[in-house]
Amino acid sequence: MHNLAIETGVDNKTVASWIGILETSYILFRLNPHHTNFNKRVVKMPKIYFYDTGLAASLLGIENAGQLTYHPFRGNLFENLIVVELLKQRLNLGERSNISFWRDNVGHEVDVLMQNGNLLTPVEVKSGQTVTDEYFNGIEFWQKLSANSKGYIIYGGYEKQKRSNGIEVLPFYSMDGLNNK
Repeated sequence: MHNLAIETGVDNKTVASWIGILETSYILFRLNPHHTNFNKRVVKMPKIYFYDTGLAASLLGIENAGQLTYHPFRGNLFENLIVVELLKQRLNLGERSNISFWRDNVGHEVDVLMQNGNLLTPVEVKSGQTVTDEYFNGIEFWQKLSANSKGYIIYGGYEKQKRSNGIEVLPFYSMDGLNNK
């Protein structure tokens, strides 16, 4: 919110008020960070996502799928889409949202942490269609911190994969039921 206030030339309270109105209108929502202190340097600012990625794309001036292919915010829109779908899956099952993200101050990040009881399952979201070793960095770092052996990568490709490190790679179209795993 601080950066938005600077860019728009208004104070933080005004930006907070605007965001509050957009949240109340179900246009956007805040995804809160998971901040159980694995270390003291965890980012505690929420991320903002749109409920409707079509609206977000329109606000960015994207008018068709061809423009999205090379757009600099393609990855952000894809992440937004997946986070909203995960949220909808949980709510449609009658569960609380219980999703968050995790990031430390040196750049280690997990896009989504799904909480089921005491278990936190990390999910990394990548818009690319080819799986690279870089896709696993956030989850592998999380696994070392939390002693969790499970995780998922949801990507823009079409093949399911199971890796020896306990991380499943799922195409975006087959993530149904991920909250039940």
